[in-house]
Amino acid sequence: MNSQRKFDIIIIGAGVSGPFLAQQFCDEGMKVLMLEAGESLDKDTYPTREIDSNSRLYWGGGIELNTRADLALLRPKVVGGGSIVNQALLDRFDDIALDSWKDVSQIDYFNRASMEPWYEKAEAELAFQEIPEEQRNENALIFKKGFEKNGYEWAPLTRAQKDCHYEDGNDCIECLSGCRIDSKQSSVVTVLRKTKKEGLKLVSRFEVNTVKEKNGVITVEGTDRYGQRRSYHAGYLCLAAGAIGNSKLLLNSGFGQEYPNLGKDFFCHPQSMVLGIYDREINSHKGAFQSLKSDDANFRANSFKLETVFGPPVAISMLMPGIAMENMSRMKQYAHMACIEVAIRDRNPGQITVDSRGRHKIHKVLDSQDKDTLDRGFDAIHKIFNSTGARDVVNGELPIALHLMGGLSIGADPSRSVVNPEFRLHGQKNIFCADSSIFPNAPGINPSLTIMALSKMAGEQILRAL
Repeated sequence: MNSQRKFDIIIIGAGVSGPFLAQQFCDEGMKVLMLEAGESLDKDTYPTREIDSNSRLYWGGGIELNTRADLALLRPKVVGGGSIVNQALLDRFDDIALDSWKDVSQIDYFNRASMEPWYEKAEAELAFQEIPEEQRNENALIFKKGFEKNGYEWAPLTRAQKDCHYEDGNDCIECLSGCRIDSKQSSVVTVLRKTKKEGLKLVSRFEVNTVKEKNGVITVEGTDRYGQRRSYHAGYLCLAAGAIGNSKLLLNSGFGQEYPNLGKDFFCHPQSMVLGIYDREINSHKGAFQSLKSDDANFRANSFKLETVFGPPVAISMLMPGIAMENMSRMKQYAHMACIEVAIRDRNPGQITVDSRGRHKIHKVLDSQDKDTLDRGFDAIHKIFNSTGARDVVNGELPIALHLMGGLSIGADPSRSVVNPEFRLHGQKNIFCADSSIFPNAPGINPSLTIMALSKMAGEQILRAL
C-alpha cells in the first residue's frame, strides 16, 4: 500500500459541497486534496447514450434499492455529483423548512435573516434564470393550463444555467447525462474549474474505505482506479460524500460507538411521475422540459409539491406498469405523454447501516402518512390531466428517492446529533462536514442552493478554527 504525502486538508467527495469548500481553502493558500469515487468528465466526454449514463454516472449502475426493494434511490457518482445529473434547480428554504430545522437542531442560525448572506455568496458563483414563456414546451403549457383550471397556484422554476440556445434545438433532457455546452452551472464549470487552476489536487475514481485520526493526523485509506490500495495524510478532513457515503465511511471506520445516531435520521424526497397520455403529440422530451412548479400554499401545508418533468425512454419504461407487450404498447406513445412529478416531504426517517463485509444497507420505508401525502399529490395531478383532455392517466409504480439527506445530522445536543453547530463532528478537532448528510430532516425544497450556502458558511468557520 503506497503512502502519499501530507496535505493541509482532505475533502472526500466532489459533488456540490466539496468544490465550494475547496475553493475557500485554496484561496487561503492551503494544500488541498479532493478524493472522488466517480469519473472526471467534461462536455466532450459525457456519455451520449442513456444506458451508458446510468452505468457511469450513478452508484449501483443507475439505481440502488432499499432493503425492501420498493424504493429506488438515485445517487450520483461523478465529479460534480448531483450538479451534473440534475436539472440545476435553485430554491432558498422558506420559514417552514428553516423553523423545523431550528426546532430539531436547536441551532439559532437556521432562519432566513441569518441564511441570507450565505445564499447571496453561493448565488454569486452562479448564473441562473427562469425559462422564458416563449420557450416553455407543450408539457409546461398543459401544467399551467391545468393549474389554472383547478385553482392551483404555480410559478416558474429558477435554474442554474445560461446560454442554453433552445432556438438551436437543444433539449434539456440531454443534460441529465451532463451538459455538453457547459450551460448548466455545475460545480465543475463554476467553482471547481477555477479552484483546480489554483492548486487543488483532484484524484478521481478513488473510493475511500476508512478514515483514521491519530495524534492530530488524519489518514485516509482507499482503492484507486487500478485496484491498488493507497493512503493519504492531512491535518484536517472534510466529509462531502453525501448521506450514504459519509455514513458508510464513518461506520466502517469504527465511529459508530462514539456516535449512536450515525447513519440514522436518513431522509429523502420520494417522488413519483404521473403520465398523462393525449391524442396529440406533446413531445415532453423536447426543449426546456422542466420549467414550472407548484407554488400553492395548500400543497406546501400538505407536504408535497408538483413540477413539470420527463425522462428518457429507459427511465420512463421502468416506471410504467405492466410488462412485455403491455409495456411496449404504452412506450409507443412516448411522444404523446405529458408528465408531472409529485415529490413529498417525507416524515418517516430511515437508517444507513453496514454489514460484516462493510457493504451499506438502506433501511427506508414510506409509512402510511407518506403514502397518504403521495396520494394527495396523485389526486391533484389527475385533476390537472383530466381537465386538459388526457385520454389516459398512468401513475408510476416505483417511487424514486431524490435528494438523499441525513445520517450525520447537525445539532447542539451530542446525544441527538453527529455534527455540531460549527460543522465539526462532536468531540473531534479536525473532522468537518457541511453537505446534505447534516440535514436534520427533509425540507421539502430542492436542497442544492442550501448545500452551497452551508458550505460557504462552514468554509469560513473552518478557516477561523484552523
